[in-house]
Amino acid sequence: MIALIQRVSQASVRVGERITGEIGPGLLALVCAERGDTQASADKLLAKVLGYRVFSDAAGKMNLPISNIDGAGRAGGLLLVSQFTLAADTMSGLRPSFTPAAAPEDGERLFDYFVASARARHPIVETGEFGAMMQVSLINDGPVTFWLQTRP
Repeated sequence: MIALIQRVSQASVRVGERITGEIGPGLLALVCAERGDTQASADKLLAKVLGYRVFSDAAGKMNLPISNIDGAGRAGGLLLVSQFTLAADTMSGLRPSFTPAAAPEDGERLFDYFVASARARHPIVETGEFGAMMQVSLINDGPVTFWLQTRP
């Protein structure tokens, strides 16, 4: 599975006129399931997302995870948005191929599992809507952006 995480001061996702998810300081994670991914892949990726140290400690070093974004135990928000285009094969030509992405039903099942697992482990989890046309707004803090990937 793939997650593109961005440290944000705020982020939201809208489907049509409806805001489906909105957070203050925390992480926006664009999440993609690839062919062959399993719940074990999702568990591994979630552990990385929740444990990745991208928030600054008192010395200004990226040393704190989302569970402690200010060094005083305050948890940041986690906005999860499905994005199959992260699996695009862009190595040849001028049009991406999405054959590495999981089939839609598998992608939705794994994304739903990822969200449920995140909600069981983290207090502030918001989402987009799988398969919908979404507008994502964010203020990238830093900017800080990382590509995380696990293999089945």
